[in-house]
Amino acid sequence: MSAGVRLGALEVGLIDAYVRWDNDPRIMEGHGRAEPVSRAERLAGLHAQMSGDNAHFTVYDGEDLPIGTITLAIDHAVRTAEFFIALGPEGRGRGLAAPATRAALDHAFNILRLHNVMLTVLAPNTPAVRAYRRAGFSVVGTRRNSGIWNGERCNELLMDAIPPTPN
Repeated sequence: MSAGVRLGALEVGLIDAYVRWDNDPRIMEGHGRAEPVSRAERLAGLHAQMSGDNAHFTVYDGEDLPIGTITLAIDHAVRTAEFFIALGPEGRGRGLAAPATRAALDHAFNILRLHNVMLTVLAPNTPAVRAYRRAGFSVVGTRRNSGIWNGERCNELLMDAIPPTPN
């Protein structure tokens, strides 16, 4: 686990934080959503996440303050996953995205024994791209004109990570 962050379980008691983060304009923009989510919708989604077979985490900072969520949407048949992260305002600008992402990759490769984790990110979201690169992801492709950033059409980058090669 990386210093400064830890991953924990999703908690029903954190529903108001999850709703606040999901409706944060930067998270909505980064995930390509235009409509806010209601508390009832998010609570139903939380219960589905907690009973499903994907890996979902609450991200905590060094002081055990919840700062965001991470999901590994797992394809069990081929041992791969798609990565999603949402850091609330209290988690951004503190250099915690890369360590949180590394912690999730550590779990993916060493606990879940996955072979590949991929993500998509809007190309203009350069802080996220930098954090993903620092965490071990590499750009493997570009999907042209597939996103909206600040009301303008933009590209999406496809990034992936694989387990480190043993020495």
